[in-house]
Amino acid sequence: MNVYAVIILAYFALVVGVGLLTRKVAGKSASDYLVAGRNLGTVVCSVVVAAEWLGGMSTIGVSERAFNTLSLQPIFYNISTAIGMVIIGFTVAAHYRSRNVHTVSEMIETLFGSQARHVSAVAFLIAYIILAYVQLQTCASVMAPLFNVNWNVAVVISAVLIMIYTYFGGMHALAVTGILYLVTMYLGLGIAFAVGLGKVGGLSGLSETLVAMGGPENPYNPFSAGVGGSVALLVGGLLGGMAAQASIQPVFAARNVETARKASMLAGLIVAPFGIMTAFLGLFARTGLFFGEGVEVTAKTALPTLLRTPEFIPPVLGGLALAGVLAAILSTVGPVNFAVVTIAAKDIYHGIINREADDRKIVSTARKLVVLVNVVTVPLAILLKGAVLDTAYVSYAIRAIGAIVIVSGLYARKLVTPLGVKLAFIVGTVAVFFTMVAGQRGWFEVDKTYSAVITTLAVILLSTLGDRLFGRRARHG
Repeated sequence: MNVYAVIILAYFALVVGVGLLTRKVAGKSASDYLVAGRNLGTVVCSVVVAAEWLGGMSTIGVSERAFNTLSLQPIFYNISTAIGMVIIGFTVAAHYRSRNVHTVSEMIETLFGSQARHVSAVAFLIAYIILAYVQLQTCASVMAPLFNVNWNVAVVISAVLIMIYTYFGGMHALAVTGILYLVTMYLGLGIAFAVGLGKVGGLSGLSETLVAMGGPENPYNPFSAGVGGSVALLVGGLLGGMAAQASIQPVFAARNVETARKASMLAGLIVAPFGIMTAFLGLFARTGLFFGEGVEVTAKTALPTLLRTPEFIPPVLGGLALAGVLAAILSTVGPVNFAVVTIAAKDIYHGIINREADDRKIVSTARKLVVLVNVVTVPLAILLKGAVLDTAYVSYAIRAIGAIVIVSGLYARKLVTPLGVKLAFIVGTVAVFFTMVAGQRGWFEVDKTYSAVITTLAVILLSTLGDRLFGRRARHG
């Protein structure tokens, strides 16, 4: 067995062991299982939030886009997320925690009623199922070449690993493993970045190579690959975080309001630098300087292939870097899958199907849903393949609808109606998918994030105007 596989298997064993050790703590109540008893401190809470963001998008997705664009454009994914988390800390974090909710849709219910919660829950469920299968794909892109197995087997192995420690540990498992993940990913990929920068001749040497290959004149200008795409990354990250169940859930689990605020802002500082390293690694791979003849390198496999190349990095350090990539992916797959479970358990099962369910029944249902989520996402990950970052932004676009609704409800409540909220989620979600189809068919090109934001604002505005116009007539009629 090669050294890369040995290191990864040892790391997997450690992760699963940690998940199993948290089992006794996790099963006491729904709050224990879903939000860790609302007892996370500032550092742990911020680490779990950051670990959720630093996943397959920040590794495979960012390096893939850097490889394709020959630029640092994808660093906007992490930068926008970091800025978004700081804004959350100053704005909605305290509201989320003070209302003792379990889900973003519960928060929406406190503002606009139960029907708005139900509609938003369905939209968020769609968003997170998409994100869950994309994250599985990023994990499989590392596992398949590493263990020399086909794509289908790699997806199943990844899903089983996540299912085990999420099933037993719940949010406690995600909190403890999040710390382990964060240390591994920064250490492993930090070393690979430093090694690679030296081998390509520093920043100037890399720039000269990329320009000679037909890249933009200044590959380090993140706008050089197109202003529209860069701004879309920024807007999606800024808004998507405010209604991101997976990354907000640790905020729900914070010890108190002040902890929730501080943890959100600290998480932003942890997130920001990571995408720069993985974008550069994608550019290192794009130069082709380290691959021999016959080595096939695609955008999606560029990062794991580079880290398994002895000409780039010694095998032991490469194995550590690969562990960092998988740590990043697993740190997000777990919370994302758990977000689907929490939405389904609290908003769908407890909120609609069985409102009288007690804590024991909710936890039991949630654990069954852990298995069901994998049953649903595994075939999606196998059958639906596309650009990682682009597909993931479907989820961000839908969550942007939630962000606009929540911010409006907290700071401009008189300008939004419950009907407008329901229509915003329905019409906005349809608009996201219609925009995707339109782009694929060549009808027109509009970024899905812009589509979600414009549609949501228009629907909310029109419903408010309609309510004031026709509602007033009805009241005075």
